[in-house]
Amino acid sequence: MNGIIKWGIIGLGNVAHEFAKSFYNIKKAKLIAIASKTQNKLSKFKDEFNIDSNYCYDEYEKLLKNNEVDIIYISLPNSFHNEWIFRSIELKKHVLVEKPAFINFKDAKKTLSHPNLNNYFLGEGFMFRYHPQIKKIIELIKNNEIGNIISMESVFGKNILFKKKFFGILKSNRFDSNKRIFNKSLGGGVILDHGSYAVSMSLLIASLIEGVNIENFRLKNDSKKKMIEDIDVESSIELIFDNKFKSNITASFLNDVGNHTIINGENGKIIISNTWTSDTGEIHLENNKKKSFKLENKKNLYSLEIENISDDILNNNIEASYPGTNKNEILISSQILDEWLNEKK
Repeated sequence: MNGIIKWGIIGLGNVAHEFAKSFYNIKKAKLIAIASKTQNKLSKFKDEFNIDSNYCYDEYEKLLKNNEVDIIYISLPNSFHNEWIFRSIELKKHVLVEKPAFINFKDAKKTLSHPNLNNYFLGEGFMFRYHPQIKKIIELIKNNEIGNIISMESVFGKNILFKKKFFGILKSNRFDSNKRIFNKSLGGGVILDHGSYAVSMSLLIASLIEGVNIENFRLKNDSKKKMIEDIDVESSIELIFDNKFKSNITASFLNDVGNHTIINGENGKIIISNTWTSDTGEIHLENNKKKSFKLENKKNLYSLEIENISDDILNNNIEASYPGTNKNEILISSQILDEWLNEKK
Protein backbone atom coordinates (compact mmCIF):
# COMPACT_ATOMS: atom_id res chain seq x y z
CA MET A 1 0.00 0.00 0.00
CA ASN A 2 3.05 2.27 0.36
CA GLY A 3 1.34 4.41 2.98
CA ILE A 4 -1.49 5.42 0.63
CA ILE A 5 -4.89 3.76 0.50
CA LYS A 6 -6.32 3.64 -3.02
CA TRP A 7 -10.09 4.04 -3.25
CA GLY A 8 -12.67 3.14 -5.85
CA ILE A 9 -16.28 4.34 -5.98
CA ILE A 10 -19.25 2.42 -7.39
CA GLY A 11 -22.37 4.50 -7.94
CA LEU A 12 -21.83 8.13 -8.93
CA GLY A 13 -24.77 10.06 -7.51
CA ASN A 14 -24.78 13.31 -5.51
CA VAL A 15 -23.36 11.77 -2.32
CA ALA A 16 -20.53 10.13 -4.27
CA HIS A 17 -19.72 13.51 -5.79
CA GLU A 18 -19.40 15.13 -2.36
CA PHE A 19 -17.32 12.18 -1.20
CA ALA A 20 -14.99 12.41 -4.20
CA LYS A 21 -14.41 16.14 -3.62
CA SER A 22 -13.23 15.31 -0.10
CA PHE A 23 -10.00 13.58 -1.21
CA TYR A 24 -8.45 17.00 -1.75
CA ASN A 25 -5.36 17.51 0.44
CA ILE A 26 -5.53 14.06 2.07
CA LYS A 27 -2.07 12.50 2.18
CA LYS A 28 -2.93 8.89 3.03
CA ALA A 29 -5.78 8.33 0.57
CA LYS A 30 -6.30 8.68 -3.17
CA LEU A 31 -9.32 8.16 -5.41
CA ILE A 32 -8.12 6.18 -8.43
CA ALA A 33 -11.14 4.35 -9.88
CA ILE A 34 -14.86 4.89 -10.53
CA ALA A 35 -17.73 2.81 -11.88
CA SER A 36 -21.19 3.72 -13.13
CA LYS A 37 -23.69 2.25 -15.56
CA THR A 38 -24.51 5.80 -16.69
CA GLN A 39 -21.97 6.96 -19.24
CA ASN A 40 -22.67 10.66 -18.71
CA LYS A 41 -21.91 10.42 -14.97
CA LEU A 42 -18.78 8.40 -15.67
CA SER A 43 -17.51 10.99 -18.13
CA LYS A 44 -18.20 13.96 -15.84
CA PHE A 45 -16.53 12.28 -12.85
CA LYS A 46 -13.53 11.34 -14.97
CA ASP A 47 -13.01 14.93 -16.09
CA GLU A 48 -13.73 16.62 -12.75
CA PHE A 49 -11.56 14.33 -10.63
CA ASN A 50 -8.88 13.57 -13.21
CA ILE A 51 -9.40 9.82 -13.20
CA ASP A 52 -7.35 7.79 -15.69
CA SER A 53 -9.56 6.42 -18.51
CA ASN A 54 -8.26 2.92 -17.78
CA TYR A 55 -9.80 3.16 -14.29
CA CYS A 56 -13.28 4.25 -15.40
CA TYR A 57 -15.65 1.29 -15.58
CA ASP A 58 -19.14 0.81 -16.93
CA GLU A 59 -19.53 -2.38 -14.85
CA TYR A 60 -19.04 -2.53 -11.07
CA GLU A 61 -17.46 -5.98 -11.25
CA LYS A 62 -14.64 -4.67 -13.43
CA LEU A 63 -13.66 -2.13 -10.79
CA LEU A 64 -13.77 -4.77 -8.04
CA LYS A 65 -11.29 -6.86 -10.02
CA ASN A 66 -8.76 -4.00 -10.22
CA ASN A 67 -5.94 -5.24 -7.98
CA GLU A 68 -4.66 -1.71 -7.34
CA VAL A 69 -7.85 -0.67 -5.53
CA ASP A 70 -7.70 -1.26 -1.76
CA ILE A 71 -11.19 -0.18 -0.68
CA ILE A 72 -14.55 0.22 -2.38
CA TYR A 73 -16.92 3.03 -1.44
CA ILE A 74 -20.44 1.85 -2.25
CA SER A 75 -22.74 4.78 -2.98
CA LEU A 76 -25.54 2.91 -4.71
CA PRO A 77 -29.24 3.04 -3.74
CA ASN A 78 -29.95 1.21 -0.47
CA SER A 79 -31.47 -1.86 -2.12
CA PHE A 80 -28.17 -2.63 -3.91
CA HIS A 81 -25.91 -2.36 -0.86
CA ASN A 82 -26.00 -5.97 0.27
CA GLU A 83 -25.29 -7.41 -3.17
CA TRP A 84 -22.21 -5.27 -3.69
CA ILE A 85 -20.91 -5.48 -0.13
CA PHE A 86 -21.01 -9.26 -0.49
CA ARG A 87 -19.35 -9.25 -3.91
CA SER A 88 -16.64 -6.82 -2.75
CA ILE A 89 -15.87 -9.01 0.25
CA GLU A 90 -15.82 -12.10 -1.97
CA LEU A 91 -13.15 -10.40 -4.08
CA LYS A 92 -11.20 -9.45 -0.93
CA LYS A 93 -11.75 -5.71 -0.95
CA HIS A 94 -12.15 -3.47 2.06
CA VAL A 95 -15.56 -1.74 2.02
CA LEU A 96 -17.16 1.50 3.13
CA VAL A 97 -20.88 1.55 2.36
CA GLU A 98 -23.25 4.47 2.65
CA LYS A 99 -25.83 4.27 5.39
CA PRO A 100 -27.82 2.19 5.96
CA ALA A 101 -25.52 -0.71 5.13
CA PHE A 102 -28.46 -3.12 4.96
CA ILE A 103 -32.21 -2.78 4.52
CA ASN A 104 -33.07 -6.02 6.29
CA PHE A 105 -31.66 -8.06 9.14
CA LYS A 106 -31.56 -11.35 7.21
CA ASP A 107 -29.11 -9.95 4.63
CA ALA A 108 -27.01 -8.34 7.35
CA LYS A 109 -26.60 -11.57 9.30
CA LYS A 110 -25.58 -13.53 6.22
CA THR A 111 -23.12 -10.99 4.83
CA LEU A 112 -21.56 -10.10 8.18
CA SER A 113 -20.82 -13.77 8.80
CA HIS A 114 -18.68 -14.01 5.64
CA PRO A 115 -15.27 -15.45 6.62
CA ASN A 116 -13.38 -12.83 4.60
CA LEU A 117 -14.55 -10.21 7.11
CA ASN A 118 -12.06 -11.72 9.54
CA ASN A 119 -9.41 -10.03 7.42
CA TYR A 120 -11.13 -7.18 5.59
CA PHE A 121 -12.58 -3.86 6.72
CA LEU A 122 -16.29 -3.08 6.58
CA GLY A 123 -17.55 0.34 7.64
CA GLU A 124 -20.87 2.18 7.45
CA GLY A 125 -20.95 5.79 6.27
CA PHE A 126 -22.15 7.70 9.34
CA MET A 127 -19.68 10.54 8.92
CA PHE A 128 -21.30 12.58 11.74
CA ARG A 129 -19.45 10.29 14.17
CA TYR A 130 -16.16 11.84 13.05
CA HIS A 131 -17.18 15.39 13.95
CA PRO A 132 -15.11 16.84 16.85
CA GLN A 133 -18.35 17.45 18.78
CA ILE A 134 -18.89 13.69 19.13
CA LYS A 135 -15.56 13.26 20.91
CA LYS A 136 -16.50 16.13 23.23
CA ILE A 137 -19.86 14.54 24.05
CA ILE A 138 -18.14 11.25 24.88
CA GLU A 139 -15.67 13.11 27.08
CA LEU A 140 -18.47 14.89 28.99
CA ILE A 141 -20.30 11.62 29.59
CA LYS A 142 -17.17 9.74 30.68
CA ASN A 143 -16.29 12.61 33.04
CA ASN A 144 -19.70 12.12 34.70
CA GLU A 145 -20.75 15.70 33.99
CA ILE A 146 -24.46 14.80 34.03
CA GLY A 147 -24.32 11.66 36.17
CA ASN A 148 -25.79 8.34 35.12
CA ILE A 149 -27.41 8.48 31.68
CA ILE A 150 -31.15 7.84 31.78
CA SER A 151 -32.60 8.71 28.39
CA MET A 152 -32.16 10.69 25.21
CA GLU A 153 -34.12 12.27 22.40
CA SER A 154 -32.79 12.41 18.86
CA VAL A 155 -34.61 13.92 15.89
CA PHE A 156 -33.88 14.38 12.22
CA GLY A 157 -36.50 15.91 10.03
CA LYS A 158 -37.40 18.63 7.61
CA ASN A 159 -40.42 19.28 5.41
CA ILE A 160 -39.21 18.25 1.97
CA LEU A 161 -42.67 17.35 0.65
CA PHE A 162 -44.82 20.46 0.75
CA LYS A 163 -44.57 24.16 0.13
CA LYS A 164 -46.89 26.33 2.19
CA LYS A 165 -49.25 29.09 1.19
CA PHE A 166 -50.43 31.82 3.52
CA PHE A 167 -52.25 30.69 6.67
CA GLY A 168 -50.41 27.35 6.57
CA ILE A 169 -52.36 25.91 3.64
CA LEU A 170 -50.30 23.29 1.82
CA LYS A 171 -49.52 24.39 -1.69
CA SER A 172 -47.71 21.66 -3.62
CA ASN A 173 -46.64 18.07 -3.24
CA ARG A 174 -43.01 17.24 -4.08
CA PHE A 175 -43.43 13.48 -3.73
CA ASP A 176 -41.65 11.91 -6.70
CA SER A 177 -41.37 8.12 -6.75
CA ASN A 178 -38.53 8.41 -9.28
CA LYS A 179 -36.36 9.74 -6.45
CA ARG A 180 -34.55 7.12 -4.41
CA ILE A 181 -35.85 8.39 -1.05
CA PHE A 182 -39.47 7.97 -2.21
CA ASN A 183 -39.01 4.65 -4.00
CA LYS A 184 -39.64 1.49 -1.99
CA SER A 185 -37.86 -0.77 -4.48
CA LEU A 186 -34.69 1.29 -3.97
CA GLY A 187 -34.91 1.16 -0.17
CA GLY A 188 -36.51 4.59 0.23
CA GLY A 189 -38.40 6.05 3.15
CA VAL A 190 -37.62 8.22 6.14
CA ILE A 191 -36.84 5.35 8.53
CA LEU A 192 -33.93 4.02 6.47
CA ASP A 193 -32.82 7.54 5.60
CA HIS A 194 -33.11 9.96 8.55
CA GLY A 195 -34.07 7.30 11.08
CA SER A 196 -30.83 5.39 10.59
CA TYR A 197 -28.85 8.41 11.83
CA ALA A 198 -30.80 8.63 15.07
CA VAL A 199 -30.49 4.87 15.62
CA SER A 200 -26.71 5.13 15.14
CA MET A 201 -26.52 7.98 17.66
CA SER A 202 -28.64 5.99 20.12
CA LEU A 203 -26.31 3.00 19.85
CA LEU A 204 -23.28 5.22 20.41
CA ILE A 205 -24.70 6.72 23.62
CA ALA A 206 -26.12 3.42 24.91
CA SER A 207 -22.72 1.78 24.46
CA LEU A 208 -21.23 4.32 26.91
CA ILE A 209 -23.51 3.26 29.77
CA GLU A 210 -22.01 0.72 32.11
CA GLY A 211 -24.09 -2.43 32.42
CA VAL A 212 -26.19 -1.81 29.30
CA ASN A 213 -26.15 -4.53 26.65
CA ILE A 214 -26.96 -2.86 23.32
CA GLU A 215 -27.89 -6.24 21.84
CA ASN A 216 -30.83 -6.44 24.26
CA PHE A 217 -33.31 -3.90 22.94
CA ARG A 218 -37.00 -3.51 22.25
CA LEU A 219 -39.03 -1.04 20.26
CA LYS A 220 -42.18 0.68 21.39
CA ASN A 221 -44.08 2.61 18.73
CA ASP A 222 -45.46 5.84 20.14
CA SER A 223 -46.93 7.10 16.92
CA LYS A 224 -48.28 5.44 13.83
CA LYS A 225 -46.09 5.76 10.76
CA LYS A 226 -47.37 8.34 8.30
CA MET A 227 -47.32 7.02 4.75
CA ILE A 228 -47.62 8.38 1.22
CA GLU A 229 -48.37 5.51 -1.14
CA ASP A 230 -46.15 2.74 0.29
CA ILE A 231 -43.39 5.00 1.63
CA ASP A 232 -42.95 5.99 5.28
CA VAL A 233 -42.55 9.78 5.47
CA GLU A 234 -42.70 10.30 9.24
CA SER A 235 -42.35 8.01 12.25
CA SER A 236 -41.42 8.04 15.94
CA ILE A 237 -40.35 5.21 18.21
CA GLU A 238 -39.02 4.51 21.66
CA LEU A 239 -35.86 2.44 21.52
CA ILE A 240 -35.25 0.80 24.90
CA PHE A 241 -31.98 -0.93 25.81
CA ASP A 242 -31.88 -3.48 28.64
CA ASN A 243 -34.87 -1.73 30.27
CA LYS A 244 -32.27 0.76 31.55
CA PHE A 245 -31.92 3.36 28.81
CA LYS A 246 -34.55 4.84 26.49
CA SER A 247 -34.06 6.79 23.29
CA ASN A 248 -37.00 8.67 21.77
CA ILE A 249 -36.49 8.99 18.03
CA THR A 250 -38.38 11.01 15.42
CA ALA A 251 -37.65 10.99 11.69
CA SER A 252 -39.61 13.12 9.24
CA PHE A 253 -39.88 14.24 5.64
CA LEU A 254 -43.09 16.11 6.59
CA ASN A 255 -42.18 18.48 9.41
CA ASP A 256 -39.28 20.67 10.47
CA VAL A 257 -38.62 18.75 13.68
CA GLY A 258 -34.94 19.72 13.68
CA ASN A 259 -31.61 17.92 14.02
CA HIS A 260 -31.00 18.03 17.75
CA THR A 261 -30.14 15.42 20.36
CA ILE A 262 -30.75 15.78 24.10
CA ILE A 263 -28.99 13.37 26.46
CA ASN A 264 -30.55 13.27 29.92
CA GLY A 265 -28.61 12.24 33.03
CA GLU A 266 -29.47 12.13 36.72
CA ASN A 267 -27.68 15.45 37.29
CA GLY A 268 -28.30 17.37 34.08
CA LYS A 269 -28.40 17.19 30.30
CA ILE A 270 -26.30 17.61 27.18
CA ILE A 271 -27.96 19.36 24.25
CA ILE A 272 -26.50 18.99 20.76
CA SER A 273 -27.91 21.73 18.54
CA ASN A 274 -27.20 19.99 15.24
CA THR A 275 -26.21 16.36 15.59
CA TRP A 276 -25.54 15.73 11.91
CA THR A 277 -23.80 19.01 11.05
CA SER A 278 -20.69 19.45 8.96
CA ASP A 279 -20.28 22.99 10.27
CA THR A 280 -19.22 24.23 13.69
CA GLY A 281 -20.62 21.99 16.41
CA GLU A 282 -22.45 23.53 19.35
CA ILE A 283 -23.02 21.68 22.61
CA HIS A 284 -24.83 22.99 25.70
CA LEU A 285 -24.12 21.41 29.07
CA GLU A 286 -26.74 21.95 31.75
CA ASN A 287 -25.91 20.58 35.20
CA ASN A 288 -25.44 22.66 38.35
CA LYS A 289 -24.20 25.35 35.98
CA LYS A 290 -24.64 26.08 32.29
CA LYS A 291 -21.79 25.89 29.83
CA SER A 292 -21.56 25.89 26.04
CA PHE A 293 -18.92 24.53 23.71
CA LYS A 294 -18.30 25.40 20.07
CA LEU A 295 -16.21 22.90 18.14
CA GLU A 296 -14.96 23.93 14.74
CA ASN A 297 -14.77 21.27 12.07
CA LYS A 298 -11.66 22.24 10.10
CA LYS A 299 -12.29 19.65 7.38
CA ASN A 300 -15.56 18.42 5.96
CA LEU A 301 -16.91 15.23 7.51
CA TYR A 302 -16.25 13.08 4.46
CA SER A 303 -12.56 14.07 4.59
CA LEU A 304 -12.39 13.12 8.27
CA GLU A 305 -14.11 9.83 7.50
CA ILE A 306 -11.74 9.04 4.61
CA GLU A 307 -8.68 9.89 6.73
CA ASN A 308 -9.78 7.81 9.71
CA ILE A 309 -10.75 4.76 7.65
CA SER A 310 -7.56 4.93 5.58
CA ASP A 311 -5.60 4.96 8.84
CA ASP A 312 -7.60 1.96 10.05
CA ILE A 313 -6.69 -0.04 6.95
CA LEU A 314 -3.03 0.99 7.14
CA ASN A 315 -3.07 -0.22 10.75
CA ASN A 316 -4.69 -3.53 9.73
CA ASN A 317 -7.94 -2.78 11.58
CA ILE A 318 -10.93 -4.69 10.19
CA GLU A 319 -13.51 -2.26 11.54
CA ALA A 320 -13.74 1.45 12.22
CA SER A 321 -11.82 2.83 15.18
CA TYR A 322 -13.95 4.36 17.91
CA PRO A 323 -16.19 6.33 17.62
CA GLY A 324 -16.76 5.04 14.09
CA THR A 325 -19.42 2.38 13.52
CA ASN A 326 -18.16 -1.14 14.23
CA LYS A 327 -19.51 -4.35 12.70
CA ASN A 328 -21.59 -5.30 15.73
CA GLU A 329 -23.32 -1.91 15.62
CA ILE A 330 -24.00 -2.38 11.90
CA LEU A 331 -25.70 -5.69 12.68
CA ILE A 332 -27.76 -4.33 15.60
CA SER A 333 -28.73 -1.22 13.65
CA SER A 334 -29.99 -3.35 10.76
CA GLN A 335 -32.14 -5.34 13.17
CA ILE A 336 -33.58 -2.20 14.78
CA LEU A 337 -34.39 -0.62 11.41
CA ASP A 338 -35.93 -3.86 10.15
CA GLU A 339 -38.21 -4.11 13.20
CA TRP A 340 -39.10 -0.42 13.00
CA LEU A 341 -39.98 -0.70 9.32
CA ASN A 342 -42.15 -3.72 9.93
CA GLU A 343 -43.67 -2.38 13.18
CA LYS A 344 -42.79 -5.47 15.20
CA LYS A 345 -43.73 -5.04 18.83
